[in-house]
Amino acid sequence: MSRPVREAPLARRGRLLRLGAARDTSAVRHLVTFLVVTVATVLVTRFLLAASGYPQVGGGGLHVAHVLWGGLGMALAVVVLLSWVGPALRSLGAVLGGVGFGLFVDEIGKFVTSDNDYFYEPTAALIYAVVVALVLLVEALHGRRAHHPAEYLAVATDRAVAGVAGGFTDAEREEARSLVAHGRGEPADEEVAALVEAVPRDDVAVPDPVRALVRRSSAWFAEAMEHRWAATVVAVVVLGTAAGSLVVGVRVVTGGVDVPGWVGAGILAAVAVTVSCVAAGVVVGRGDHRSGAVWVRRGVLVSLLVTQLLAFRAVQWVAVAGLVVDLLVLAALGVALGRDDERRTARPRTADRRRVRGRDDLGSAG
Repeated sequence: MSRPVREAPLARRGRLLRLGAARDTSAVRHLVTFLVVTVATVLVTRFLLAASGYPQVGGGGLHVAHVLWGGLGMALAVVVLLSWVGPALRSLGAVLGGVGFGLFVDEIGKFVTSDNDYFYEPTAALIYAVVVALVLLVEALHGRRAHHPAEYLAVATDRAVAGVAGGFTDAEREEARSLVAHGRGEPADEEVAALVEAVPRDDVAVPDPVRALVRRSSAWFAEAMEHRWAATVVAVVVLGTAAGSLVVGVRVVTGGVDVPGWVGAGILAAVAVTVSCVAAGVVVGRGDHRSGAVWVRRGVLVSLLVTQLLAFRAVQWVAVAGLVVDLLVLAALGVALGRDDERRTARPRTADRRRVRGRDDLGSAG
């Protein structure tokens, strides 16, 4: 006899959830992969073209621009993402899409100028602005609102779909169980939990180099940020990057770089905000390391969203160094703050377990 179907409290859910559009808990990783590959593709393409003397593919009045290869790459990504169920090939789709979009956006100068000028000076800033806009879109979709329990359950089901075909390793099953635990209380939670347990065991995991790289990088950053000198290094690196941007701003204001003066003024103002945030982080961090890290992170975000954008407008691709440093610092701070959140969450749970085990431990502690 089948169980009665529970009515879901759909009226209390958001419109997207009611339409069946659940966000993937791994979406940020896939989207960041897409954006990182996009930027890397642009930089590699520019370097290779410059090193080879900007050759043209074609002849007889024809020129096969690499924007066409970019379109092909994005089409292949769509084919991959639409052809398979489950999460197995999403990292591949993110990489293919990033390569395709990078080749596409690299030729933006040709499509915003009347003479199809690939070397249009503001091209670097335009590409950077596109990437920043996409980063802000990712933040709006995934960074401002916590996942609904039903979304965790939907992702667990998605993982189980892949497991039904290829099995679960022990780590994959534990991850699916964790997702189910976050979705407890939602309709079909028991059925999804049973499905996760019913998936056959398999020792062979689907290769995912992107995820492996992210995990290794996160572990390295987490270990590095545990050292006492980490905070000093982060502050010095951020201030060093700000000093480089300050030099660029001064050159623009004094006429050393042929761009509008407001670009230099904007760089100087943004640098001042970043330095103020770092100073606040140093002061506040003496009493609360987390609050200090939050302030420094704000300064880095100002640098990424404003300073580097204007620096790309002023000195074009020379600003890549500052961008890379800011991204590395932001990643390190993100890992550190995430580790701190895990510790804060774990403390109450540990205390609860101790109370459940008995009062003898508490008595001896007193």
